[in-house]
Parts: sequence; structure tokens; C-alpha cells
Amino acid sequence: MTTNQPGDQEPLDAEIVESPESSDSPGVPAADLPEPDYSEGGVPSFDFVRDRIENRYNTSVGAQELAGIGGPETIESLDKKIADRDKAAKDKLAEIRRSMGKQ
Repeated sequence: MTTNQPGDQEPLDAEIVESPESSDSPGVPAADLPEPDYSEGGVPSFDFVRDRIENRYNTSVGAQELAGIGGPETIESLDKKIADRDKAAKDKLAEIRRSMGKQ
């Protein structure tokens, strides 16, 4: 009887086998599992529908805020802000041009 020490073991000859989950494997059909938020008949759950509606609402509110049209501001006040920003940018550009001409 021989005792196997950790260094005495022979290497095993093995090959890599692809997992059966791979859809690239020919002959292995993909499992038709229903979506987790849908019933077997394809009807969405109430929680799924509510989450979708809340997500769309939050996205629209965020888009309005990013566009600057959310809240109590009117189009006229936004136009004034844009005009003020443009005027400040032109003034700054004129100042930079003046300072470069004096060097």
C-alpha cells in the first residue's frame, strides 16, 4: 500500500467543457422561461406595472429639470437667463481680447 503525499500525485488529464447554458451550442434548445414579472399567461404583475409608471414619471420630471423648464419658472424668465448668460459671455470675451491686445 502506498501513501499519497501532496507532492506525489500524478497530474490529471482534463479538457475544458463548455457549459450547457451557452446558446451557441448546437442541439441545445434555449429554455423558455417566463419573465419574472409576468405570469404564465404573459400578464404583467401589478408591481411591475407600477414600477414602470413610476420610472417613466421620474424620468420625465428629471428631463424637465435638466431642460430648465421645471418648477415655477416661465419661458420669459428662462429667455432672460439665456440672454444674460450670452451677454456675460460676450463681455468676458471682449475683456480677454482687450487684455491680449495690451500685451
